[in-house]
Amino acid sequence: MKLLLLYVHDYWLKPFERSLPEAPEAPAGVETGPAVVALIHVEAEDPERQDKLVTKAIKNIKWLAGKFETRTVVLHSFAHLAATRAEPERADALLGAMRERLAGADYAVHTTPFGWFNEFRLHVAGPSLAKVFVEL
Repeated sequence: MKLLLLYVHDYWLKPFERSLPEAPEAPAGVETGPAVVALIHVEAEDPERQDKLVTKAIKNIKWLAGKFETRTVVLHSFAHLAATRAEPERADALLGAMRERLAGADYAVHTTPFGWFNEFRLHVAGPSLAKVFVEL
């Protein structure tokens, strides 16, 4: 799994077009103020290590959120950070587990529509710490 974590002042996303024919209808989109945006790439071998990866990913997200005193997180499937990819349904399940764990820890969690190409805008904060790459 690869994570590109960004602390943003604001984030806006609108579904553009389906990338997977079986993807459900897209919701309205996502718009939020200060948040940690996690661009998440699930690699081919990751589903076999799902529990361990979810725990490590959540730890990293919560760490960055704590640094900027936010309880808002956006989980964005982003299959552009590595050469291999997990099967779509397995990647979606891993992101779902992350969403549940964060919500259970009282974070406001937004997820971007899985199986869609999206148009998005983000305003990343200036400090170096606002941009973190993690390889799990």
